[in-house]
Amino acid sequence: MSVNTVPFISYYSLGVIQDEARRLVQKGVVSRQQPIYTLCQYIPAREWVCIECELEKCDFLLRDRIADLIGREEWEND
Repeated sequence: MSVNTVPFISYYSLGVIQDEARRLVQKGVVSRQQPIYTLCQYIPAREWVCIECELEKCDFLLRDRIADLIGREEWEND
């Protein structure tokens, strides 16, 4: 007997990943100097696979710094 199941598929665009990384940096949970793979501690494992694929597609390495991923930050009161 075969059971048809739909696999859990979650898509993360690069923008969504960058926003989440920025949020974690702003909260002080992670540092801009840490490698991108540090983010996996704060993202569910089943979703991390999708994030890894999107990062790879956009030519990011997990050892790259979070700062490389999120780019420069804008400060309103400089």
